[in-house]
Amino acid sequence: MSEQSTQVLPVARRQAWFDPWSTGAVLIACIVLAPLVAVVWFALTPTDNIWPHLLSTTLPRYVVNTGLMMLGTGTLTAIVGTVTAWLVVMYRFPGRGWLQWALLMPLAVPAYVGAYALVDFLDYAGPVQTALRSTFGWATSRDYWFPQIRTRGAAILVISAALYPYVYLLARAAFREQGGAGYEVARALGAGPIARFYRVGLPLARPAIAAGVAVVMMETVNDFGTVDYFAVQTLTTGIFSVWRQGGNLGGAAQLACVILSVIVILVSLEKTSRRRSRFATSARNVRPVTPAQLRGVGALAATCACALPVLAGFVLPVAVLSSHAMTAAQWTAPGLSEAFARTLLVCGLAAVLAVIGGVFMVYGTRLSGRRLPQLLLPVTALGYAAPGAVLALGILVPLAAFDNGLADLILSVTGRDPGLLLTGSAGVLILAYVVRFFAIAEGAADAALGRVPASLPMAARSLGRSAGQTLRAVHLPLIRASIGSALLLTFVDAVKELPATLMLFNHDTLSTRVYAKASLENIAEAAPAALVICGVGLLAVILLARANK
Repeated sequence: MSEQSTQVLPVARRQAWFDPWSTGAVLIACIVLAPLVAVVWFALTPTDNIWPHLLSTTLPRYVVNTGLMMLGTGTLTAIVGTVTAWLVVMYRFPGRGWLQWALLMPLAVPAYVGAYALVDFLDYAGPVQTALRSTFGWATSRDYWFPQIRTRGAAILVISAALYPYVYLLARAAFREQGGAGYEVARALGAGPIARFYRVGLPLARPAIAAGVAVVMMETVNDFGTVDYFAVQTLTTGIFSVWRQGGNLGGAAQLACVILSVIVILVSLEKTSRRRSRFATSARNVRPVTPAQLRGVGALAATCACALPVLAGFVLPVAVLSSHAMTAAQWTAPGLSEAFARTLLVCGLAAVLAVIGGVFMVYGTRLSGRRLPQLLLPVTALGYAAPGAVLALGILVPLAAFDNGLADLILSVTGRDPGLLLTGSAGVLILAYVVRFFAIAEGAADAALGRVPASLPMAARSLGRSAGQTLRAVHLPLIRASIGSALLLTFVDAVKELPATLMLFNHDTLSTRVYAKASLENIAEAAPAALVICGVGLLAVILLARANK
């Protein structure tokens, strides 16, 4: 035993001043956090401080609109997600078997795609108003009243239809994990269905619902395509206006810091809500809830309540887009294949790099046991919470400065000006995607590695395998399914990402092509690219549904 100790101690001493796994984990964390640090620095050191001007002009409008959007989407998704989750867990009704999975399908449709489809469906030239004029003999819009479509309320409805599955998924899991004994006791004490929901189910599921609503609110702050299309001025659209139109980096960074403050508040509130909630079960094997059979009007109402969100969030957008993409000419339009190939390459590389980085960081942190990587590991999740526009701001400006310095150096040495090598290229977009969605890969790797029995890597190390060999031979085969899921989810989120792509890339991807065509009111040319995005998203939804059976 003493001989083994003498062999281990020198290794520990060598790792005391340099550990490649710990160092690599810290470097990855620094890369992920660097854009956020850069945004804060730009906000604190603006060359032209327009903060007083923002306070007296546009900032109140941005804050009010953003707050109302968050409040509206948070409230609506909380109601829809919680009620539908309660119905599919607690009751049996016609269509329940497929509706409990169909309720996840709106996740496949980005909110901005739903916005384009809704306007096309309800606009003056759309099928609804056309049918009304044909039916009642109206000639012009002056002959009848129809609600305005491009409003803040419509934007809230569209975003809620796309994001309520976040609340539904977490609430459904929370309701399923609750034991059936509590509901039986409440029923025996005379509590009706509504009383059981408010007094038993809702309090126990509140932390999960709060977590889902927090995610919805963060995604609402991040949204650009929907609010821009509906002409709602939010903090995110303000960043685009101040930076790209006004050319003021400091003002855009200050708006970005306001968004980061909102995100930090949301995350803090969500964690506080969870920390204050303490629930326990009294038995090892909790008897699951037995769904009650609904009949008559109740069964019909439950079916309609669960079907309406699916119709609004998935069926309607896909049907509208499909109606515009029926001809082969739409699928062979110039630039579509290039945008598809570019999206596949950029998003695929970003997903691979994010997963590699996530596995390396989690494994390195666990292996080294050092304090700094352990502190940085949870902080790297802020990249996922931060909007794409904020990350783009923190990436593009430092990278442009580095690019200019590199070009000047090459010019002084060779006498040739190479131009900007990194800015506006696919490389900067890949970096933005990796930073933005690193938390997905990291979370999957952390959960998967935590399920590996400690005895297996210990046995490999005792047989002389190095840390890297142990990772390849033991860990990776065991976590392969989780890594594959993380790859797909990261890829899908990167395909749907719009704000960062618009700000960082000068070439068409599927998302920017949809945005550009729809902004010109050309939904027919946007439809094929939008359907491809929805198809890719549907793959992720199917994977998610299989994982939550």
